Amino acid sequence: MKPADVRAKTDDELAGEIDILGKEIFNLRFQRANGQLENTARVRQVRRDIARIKTILGERRRKAS
Repeated sequence: MKPADVRAKTDDELAGEIDILGKEIFNLRFQRANGQLENTARVRQVRRDIARIKTILGERRRKAS
């Protein structure tokens, strides 16, 4: 997910996206613990997507204040 894609979404859409990614990271961690994870790079990608979304939400909150 690119920053331009994140900026194009509303705050509600981003909150929903964080929920989805949070569930996905949980499942990926569970798979890694059980030795079933095939795509190890996906864990890093999801973590970065979550951080990117949170950063942009923070920027919006600071700008609104």
